[in-house]
Amino acid sequence: MKLEGACALVTGAGSGLGEATARLLAAQGARVGVLDVNAEAAARIAGEIGGVALVADVADEDQVTRAMDTLEAEGGPLRVLVNCAGVGTPGRIVGKDGPLALATFERVLRVNLVGTFNMMRLAVARMQNHEPVAETGADQSRGVIVNTASVAAFDGQVGQAAYSASKGGVAAMTLPAARELSRFGIRVNTIAPGIFLTPLLAILPEESRQSLSASIPYPARLGDPAEFADLVRFMVENQYLNGEVIRLDGAVRMAPR
Repeated sequence: MKLEGACALVTGAGSGLGEATARLLAAQGARVGVLDVNAEAAARIAGEIGGVALVADVADEDQVTRAMDTLEAEGGPLRVLVNCAGVGTPGRIVGKDGPLALATFERVLRVNLVGTFNMMRLAVARMQNHEPVAETGADQSRGVIVNTASVAAFDGQVGQAAYSASKGGVAAMTLPAARELSRFGIRVNTIAPGIFLTPLLAILPEESRQSLSASIPYPARLGDPAEFADLVRFMVENQYLNGEVIRLDGAVRMAPR
């Protein structure tokens, strides 16, 4: 899928991986919807890249529908969806204060897994009715979806049961979604990032960040959100890449703690 002139929607685009992705897609000529629950952040990024600021809870059908209506009214038919919105609330299954609150587990799954599925289903409902665009050779494409899992889907640490379950679900959806949506000419891929220098990690002391970096085989540093965004670009543009979950982690394998 060519990014030049395409309408793209990025969730969690007010900061971190989503922000870097929105910036790169805009730089490649896409018309970008910057969706975030933080209205101020969405407006700031959209203003800087010439995008459309959108505010919505990714797991709320009505809010997402209104956001997509607004984006398509300004940017044309939705062709690219990148799901970056997520939360990572830690908590042991049973801690010193007793069992993990069920509401905490449910919230993590609601945002990370249900939210991703909600965005996919509502985007596909639109994409399937758009006229296909010509790709390589005789290929005809209607859209591309890139989801965000995590290395925690495969080697989650103590205290990450909820987060790992949510991201494992995102990873597991990839192949069946790609198979189902192939009849519409819609591809689905997923990135499983490792430890990236997002705003959450940026507030850690330098010593803590150095310790995290040392755990990564090569390159021994935290990932740059721009590197995540570049993989999104590749997944969108490479027409033969479909149904894949790709780790982007410097070969790190997380220790139990």
